[in-house]
Amino acid sequence: MWYSITGEVQEKKKGFFVLLVNGLGYKIYTNTNTLGVVDGKTTVYTHIHVREDAFDIFGFLTEETLLLFEMLISVSGVGPKTALGILDLDNVSNLTAIILEKRADILSRASGIGKKTAERIILELHTKMKEFGVVESTGNHDVRNEVEEVLVNLGYIRAVARKTAQEAKGDTIEERLRNALRSIGTNR
Repeated sequence: MWYSITGEVQEKKKGFFVLLVNGLGYKIYTNTNTLGVVDGKTTVYTHIHVREDAFDIFGFLTEETLLLFEMLISVSGVGPKTALGILDLDNVSNLTAIILEKRADILSRASGIGKKTAERIILELHTKMKEFGVVESTGNHDVRNEVEEVLVNLGYIRAVARKTAQEAKGDTIEERLRNALRSIGTNR
């Protein structure tokens, strides 16, 4: 219906933001990663989800994120809220690689995703992604995910561990973990 909407971000709440367009405020649901960076005058690529009792708008900063979101909700048993949880696991290129590499263990970390649902997502989307010409990444997400798991095992909250692991620099797990721990230490 609407491919994109451009407006001014009026406010942010848990799970959504309000985009002001010509005096009309649109409630746009999005994932936590997008919510953290959306600000000011913004264009969001949208998906309209119509149900019997609701007319919801989901918005993302890139077309690639929108495409992955729409692919995820096409899978039986995966609704928009679950798809947003999956999008919070990592960036689009790494999530695509996770699906192409059939890493159900990583997908099942998303809220509301069990092992069977993760396997169903992989089964249904693996072929679709290959048809679109998507290629596997270098596996950098493995290093990030290992660092995240170590930080969680050390007692850090998963959201903090994920953010720190993504921002930490380094090619090996040891380098990235060392830099992540330094980052957490300086932010206290």
